[in-house]
Amino acid sequence: MIDALVELLRGRRVAALTGAGCSTESGIPDYRGPGTRDRARNPIQHRAFIGDPSARARYWARSAVGWQRFRDVEPNAAHLAIARMELTGLITQNVDRLHHRAGSRDVIELHGALAEVRCLECTAREDRDALQARILELNPWFVISSAELAPDGDSELDAVRDFRVPPCLACGGVLKPDVVFFGDNVPRPRVDAAFAVADAAEVLLVVGSSLTVYSGYRFVLRAAERGQKIAIVNLGETRGDPHAHVRVDGRAGEILPRVLAALSA
Repeated sequence: MIDALVELLRGRRVAALTGAGCSTESGIPDYRGPGTRDRARNPIQHRAFIGDPSARARYWARSAVGWQRFRDVEPNAAHLAIARMELTGLITQNVDRLHHRAGSRDVIELHGALAEVRCLECTAREDRDALQARILELNPWFVISSAELAPDGDSELDAVRDFRVPPCLACGGVLKPDVVFFGDNVPRPRVDAAFAVADAAEVLLVVGSSLTVYSGYRFVLRAAERGQKIAIVNLGETRGDPHAHVRVDGRAGEILPRVLAALSA
């Protein structure tokens, strides 16, 4: 199937859509990969973050624990191979910035990135590292533990009482990671830009996504409707498998370097 994938990609304009399975080999867990049910947890919901101060404080306490480990994660072989492939565009569902660190340019971050936070009132932005310093200054009693990293870039943590969340420096408003939480919608201009990238390609290459979430699956549906070729590299079944012209079951970090080598030969 790797040979079939190489032949499908060779000489064609290729756009890539990547998901959490592209980053699991870097140590960032996913929600829907193999073994997920053994460590299932409920992600933060947009409505809860916006409307429940206690849920918001819990999130930021968990984020304070998980942030440094998340920030220090390194790109793996899949990210590096994608950065070297001659793609017409790259769309990612991931919020970890690992594609950037691997050398990819003009990445459309469909769900945003955890590296920045945004004020819900005045839209001012702040670097996540700067916010981390303010969190720890405001909560000097808080101890950064070695709790298990979670898919949101936060960490498993027991309930924390009296945790104080820093306000926006510009207006004192509520700060939120600049990402699309579950239950929220991807901004329309970002969706349109991603569609433009996908539409300009002859092949849509899906890497490391189960396509369970519609925000990613819609690109496969549109490619199928337009008669574009669809290739999927993922460990385990995906929602898009019935539409795939080539389907390779395996880890992205093992498959893509082999594909890159064959295309470069």
